[in-house]
Amino acid sequence: MHHNQFSRREMVKLLGTAALPLSTVSLPLVAPLPASGQTQSQPAAAPPRNRFPRMVHEYFVGEVRKAYEQNAQAYARLQSREEAEQYVAAVRGKIRECFGPDPERTPLNPRVTGVVERDGYRIEKVIFESRPSFPVTANLYLPTTIDLPRPGVVGCCGHSSNGKAEHAYQSFAQGLARLGYVCLLYDPLGQGERLQYVRDDLTSRIGVGVAEHLYAGNQQFLVGEFLGMWRVWDGIRALDYLLTRPEVDPQHVGVTGNSGGGTLSTWLCGLESRWSMAAPSCFVTTFLHNMENELPADTEQCPPKSLALGLDHVDFLAALAPKPVLILAQEQDFFDVRGSYNAAGRLRHLYQLLGQPEHAALFVGPRPHGYSQENREAMYAWFGKATGAAHGAAEPTLTLEEDQTLWCTPQGQVATLDNTRTVFHFTRDKSQKLTRQRGALQGEPLLQAIRTVLRLPADDAAGAQAAPHYRILRSARAKNYPLPYFCTYAVVTEPGIMALVYWLTQESWDARPARQGERAILYVAHRSSDLELQQEPLIREVLDSSPETPLFTCDVRGIGESMPDTCGSRTFDQPYGCDFFYAIHSLMLDRPYVGQKTLDVLRVLDWLAAHGYTDVHLVATGWGALPGTFAALLSPRVQQVTLKHALTSYADVAEAETYRWPLATLLPNVLAHFDLPDCYAALQSKMLRQVEPWGALADNG
Repeated sequence: MHHNQFSRREMVKLLGTAALPLSTVSLPLVAPLPASGQTQSQPAAAPPRNRFPRMVHEYFVGEVRKAYEQNAQAYARLQSREEAEQYVAAVRGKIRECFGPDPERTPLNPRVTGVVERDGYRIEKVIFESRPSFPVTANLYLPTTIDLPRPGVVGCCGHSSNGKAEHAYQSFAQGLARLGYVCLLYDPLGQGERLQYVRDDLTSRIGVGVAEHLYAGNQQFLVGEFLGMWRVWDGIRALDYLLTRPEVDPQHVGVTGNSGGGTLSTWLCGLESRWSMAAPSCFVTTFLHNMENELPADTEQCPPKSLALGLDHVDFLAALAPKPVLILAQEQDFFDVRGSYNAAGRLRHLYQLLGQPEHAALFVGPRPHGYSQENREAMYAWFGKATGAAHGAAEPTLTLEEDQTLWCTPQGQVATLDNTRTVFHFTRDKSQKLTRQRGALQGEPLLQAIRTVLRLPADDAAGAQAAPHYRILRSARAKNYPLPYFCTYAVVTEPGIMALVYWLTQESWDARPARQGERAILYVAHRSSDLELQQEPLIREVLDSSPETPLFTCDVRGIGESMPDTCGSRTFDQPYGCDFFYAIHSLMLDRPYVGQKTLDVLRVLDWLAAHGYTDVHLVATGWGALPGTFAALLSPRVQQVTLKHALTSYADVAEAETYRWPLATLLPNVLAHFDLPDCYAALQSKMLRQVEPWGALADNG
């Protein structure tokens, strides 16, 4: 639909027939971990070899498509009301499995810190605690010229730096108040008055919004937390507060929000049953459209296990069925509107079976991403229909406020208040608690814990698979390698994925590896075998100490020869770039990226064994030291281990307010099971040598 204006009559018609988005934010570049063995003063080498830059992306497209088709088939199979009701119950259970249990409902300790009086409404400045000493700043918009109680709405903000003061979000909250609703609009963490990483000048040292979400959320995975649940819990506690107000009719409470607020509105439908109506804007599409279109999403927008469980955006709305739900979208949004139509079709089919087809609708505005007036008016009309309100859908004239007018705190940041805590404080404390509870692991219990956390099948870990298929790529003259030639082997580690293995030789070689005894060196690269063969002194040191031993190097998926070139131009080292994109989808698929890379190393070890190399000295650096460590523990073929710049412990990352390890290197809930020192202790039996371990800052810290 490409209407520029909508009459009230047209609006009502559109609600029954017609549209999602996420907020893509440009982030400051976070300095990547340096190439192992390289200093900042060294001249840049030629760009490393990268012959398979699309391999990882196409693999993930295939995996996400499987989940998409599973979801589509599940809806298509629904043929009766009973089946529809069973489906709703099932998705509620799956959603809860992704997000985990509710935290303890602790006292809200609410207080009103100021009031702004306006013609026909007033704005109360509210602070409540969603968790102990974890304040939420909110504006409560109250109509003053209409009988009370009135329907209530929780408003969720998108990725605006100023949170609830952003004009689009002020607009819908004020519009609702002028139309007779009570609206509570609250700041998301990391935005507005709720920055989590605050400098002395009260600005964010990480970056407002997406940057803070990623930084806090990535770290939380180590202790089994999900930032999405923290965001959802803020919204649930906002509803708790709204329902304490006598001005609110508890039988009519709704939720709406745009972009990141559309995400939260959607998740809140899946996890809170008290809503009587919902209108998420500019978020709802399908996970597959976002993957195919190379569109990253925040940590909280990617629920763990969701793809593995066959969930899609629409299922969070289905969990509220058959209550009234309106999907709002924009024709020109970067969130693919085709996915919005797809979601709406599935939802309508479900509602048809439940006997309430008129309670599910889609409205597509004509504009780019944003909560435009057309979409706000569609929401007003929808909520009016759901509550039976007599007012119209046209938006009244609005008067927008300056940011400072809406501040709930004296200086515009909760960090200036007494006895406040940040997300990091909770993460650090939980890490320390898990360490006390866990104790050290060794032997078979440690190996089983590694298989469990990495999601590795026992037969892969034991090396019981058949020798992997491989391609032989043409040999090439080496650059500044320790030997003059190398041959490349593309070893298939699972369907759609190859680990790239270099074999260094004294002469040009275009055949399978020669059998030269049982002993071999396998080097697992930090970022690129090609680059590190030129620059990493450890490789030459190991080779010099054993000059007759064949040297192989390995690029696991996602680095070196298969480093993705997606999600924009040169995004790999950006917090919101392609490395994060595939790491977060790995968690949604319930297959941690480190586990996938460990599988690559294990399969390369199988490949080496098929060529007679069953006594392996595994050498690994930096990021590669993680899959190298786990593969060395799990494979009996590894007899000696050398690690350089290996991470000291996952607890060090979880307990450091500043860290530099990307999500691709972190394991979900690992600290409930084991930590890296357990692994290093176990590797002493394989002559482990550690060189210059890296702490949380990856610089010997």
